[in-house]
Amino acid sequence: MGFGQKFKEFIAPMDDDEVLELDEEEAVGLSEYESHHAKAMPKMSGDTKMVLFEPRSFDEAEEVARRLKENRAAVINLHKLQREYAQRTIDFLTGVVFALDGSIQKIGHNVILCTPKVISVGGKINLDAGEE
Repeated sequence: MGFGQKFKEFIAPMDDDEVLELDEEEAVGLSEYESHHAKAMPKMSGDTKMVLFEPRSFDEAEEVARRLKENRAAVINLHKLQREYAQRTIDFLTGVVFALDGSIQKIGHNVILCTPKVISVGGKINLDAGEE
């Protein structure tokens, strides 16, 4: 399910009596998607507070959002994304962080830190090379 569909469901959610039915081909595709992403994202222990991401496509931003909803901080290295997809990822995560009353900040060239409300961040990183 893409961002547009999720947004549509957020605005107009399905009724409880509505059931989503998948045909066999869609179910197989979903299983392949889940197994691919399960391999890409290692299992985490319950006490993990920060997760590191290096997405290779915009679709992986959804996994970052899941981790933020689980009250984990996320450092996202956007170096492997094309500029347009990196900007889309930042825009999406800005919305997620806003909805969670969290924060988002640039901590390096093409590297951002997203934190949910329950995790505070102290200190500041100066990104200007000339200033000290």
